[in-house]
Formats: sequence, C-alpha cells, structure tokens
Amino acid sequence: GVFMGVLLEVKDLKTYFFTDAGVVRAVDGISCYVKEGETIGLAGESGCGKSVSALSVMRLIHPPGRIVGGEIIFDGKNLLMVNDEEMRHVRGGKIAMIFQEPMTSLNPVLTIGHQISEALEIHLGMDKQDARKRSKELLQLVAIPDAERRLNDYPHQFSGGMRQRVMIAIALSCNPKLLIADEPTTAVDVTIQAQLLEIMKEMTGKFGTSLILITHNLGVIARYAQRVYIMYAGKIVETGLASDVYRAPRHPYTMGLLASVPRLDTSSQTRLTPISGEPPDMIHLPPGCSFRPRCIYAMERCAQEAPPLKPVAEKHYAACWVEMGG
Repeated sequence: GVFMGVLLEVKDLKTYFFTDAGVVRAVDGISCYVKEGETIGLAGESGCGKSVSALSVMRLIHPPGRIVGGEIIFDGKNLLMVNDEEMRHVRGGKIAMIFQEPMTSLNPVLTIGHQISEALEIHLGMDKQDARKRSKELLQLVAIPDAERRLNDYPHQFSGGMRQRVMIAIALSCNPKLLIADEPTTAVDVTIQAQLLEIMKEMTGKFGTSLILITHNLGVIARYAQRVYIMYAGKIVETGLASDVYRAPRHPYTMGLLASVPRLDTSSQTRLTPISGEPPDMIHLPPGCSFRPRCIYAMERCAQEAPPLKPVAEKHYAACWVEMGG
C-alpha cells in the first residue's frame, strides 16, 4: 500500500480512577497508533479499559478519573497539552465518536435535522440552507429512507438501528480525520449490526477517514480492521495484523476470546468455550500477569513479573512468558 502518515499515536497512556475503595488503573501504560485512512480494532471484555482509552483520546475523562501520564499525539499535536477551547474544536470537527447508546448522545427535544445542521454550522461554518441540504444528503448516505421528511422527526421516532445511522451521519458530517466507534452495534440485532458496519466501512472508505472500532467481538474486527490491539486489565496484551492475530493468536487471553466467538469456518456443533474465571478486580490486581488467575498455561514466573509486549512473529507482539504457538 501507499505509505500513510501516522494520524494518531498514543504513547504510554495512563488513565486512573481515584475511588474511595482504591485506585483503578483503567488504562495502564498503553501505546498504539492509527495511520491515515486505516481501520484498527481495539478488543477485550467489558471493563478492560478500551472505552476509557477512547474517552481519554477525546479528553472526556471526568473526576474521579484522571489522565496521569503519557502522550496523545494527534495530527502532530499532543492533545494533553492543548487548551479546552482548542480541544472543543478537535472534538466533533477532527475526531468524532459514536457511542453505544444513541439516545444518550442525541438531544431528545431537537429534530434530527436541527442536530445535524447545527454541527455543520458550528464546525464547517455553513449557512442554514447549505447545512440543511447537506443534512439530507448525509441521511441518504447512511441509507435512511425518505430523508427529506425524516429531518423533521425527533430521535424517539426512529428505531434503534435508524438512530445508530443518524449518529453515524452526525459523526461523519464534519469530515473528521478520525472516527471512534465504541461498540456501535451492541444494541441492535445481528442483521442491522452488519448493515451498520458496512455503512461505516463504506463511509470511512469514501472520505479516507481513520476508524477505531472498539468491540468485544473479534469476528467483527477480523472482517473490518487491518490491525488489532487486544486489551486486558488496562494493558495491551497482543497486537498485530488482524488476520494474523485471528489465524494464529499468541496470547492465552486472545485464544480464549477466539474460542468463545462463533466462527463461520467451523460447524455449528463445535462447542464454544468461554474463558474460565472472573474478569480481574481492577483495584486489587494480582502481582505479575493480570491474566494469570484465569490462564491454563501459567508458570511460576507469571506470578512474579508482568510480561512485556514483545515480538513473537513478523509485526506481531504478545505479552506472555509462555512461548505460545509459533
């Protein structure tokens, strides 16, 4: 492929929550990057820190949470250093985020047309008439039937799947360089999920937008992302080309995630094996590797020392003391 510049680089990011019960290291020193026009996946069970990572990039972390370390270099600038005014311009204009539940991000008392137009007027400086016309085009782009009329409807008049489409339209309305989609399809059925992902793929392809797809579903990532980062307990435990990680996972946690995903290439008789044990208590993480209590391969060393992310194959890294696969 053509050499693409790096659009976003996260270096050693740490976002902690200071609660009465103790400190939650929700994001504990992660590093990752996204190139221009690239789609990457960020995967892991809920509570692993993937949503907190995304909200950190948007600088939407509120007390008791705090970004305590690291850098977030977006388009050559460290977002942790820019002022709130500048950050507001980045949010929505340059980086847009699609949340799990559209009802929380859409204003229930304003028409859809008003909400899309407003974004266009603020971020792109369009006049009312142009913004209205563009809003209609955006609804057509995300395949909402009868777009002209629907601009006058309110969020509650749309089904869940249609609301998600509206949200994709709003997110892409300002031609952001980066789109972050946080479990964008959990609330809808499988058929609609596939449609939404196809729409996002098409739209990001059309506008050359970079996309971070956050999900617990590795099948989705294998299909839509070029590269993947697997998170566990606030750290990245495996990363590589999505196809490599999917075909030959090198971390026991990734193997467990894959074993619990229905695969199209095996018969329906194959039993899915969920990962045994509980997700970690983030306030009292065990010493050594956080995955150790749930790992069938654990050795003595795993209890003492946290494994670093190291190369295990070409462009493929895993944080594990046991030599898996290969």
